[in-house]
Amino acid sequence: MAEGVFRSLTKSNSRIGQVDSAGTGAYHTLDPPDDRTMAILRKHNITDYDHGARQVRGEDFDEFDYIFAMDQQNLRDLQRVQRKVEGRGQKSKAQLMLFGEFAGSKKPEQVGDPYYGANNGFDTVYEQVTRFSNNFLRQVVNKDE
Repeated sequence: MAEGVFRSLTKSNSRIGQVDSAGTGAYHTLDPPDDRTMAILRKHNITDYDHGARQVRGEDFDEFDYIFAMDQQNLRDLQRVQRKVEGRGQKSKAQLMLFGEFAGSKKPEQVGDPYYGANNGFDTVYEQVTRFSNNFLRQVVNKDE
């Protein structure tokens, strides 16, 4: 969902290059997003999002400027991958952080996985990733405009 929201918000932003999302596990590889995710995106007029799940790769730490984790466990998993990459002598250009660092408050927020919860969890995630995306764009990407 975060990728779909971010892509929608940055369609015409020339400062944004490649946008992608990946999981720390290989679950659901190549599967499309959950139907409830797609319903929330459509509810908010994001109708052109298409994605197949993939697992994060070591190369991602060189290809992307930012890699965001949704929660602390995923952040720790990503830090392990990053250390492995750097342990092989490769430089990691990506800044790795919780997406919730852009929550707009002093305390970072974690994005809960709504998959096993009630449907309103998808609304909560949509609100969070939209807010985080807008704050990231304002504070980092467009800060000198």
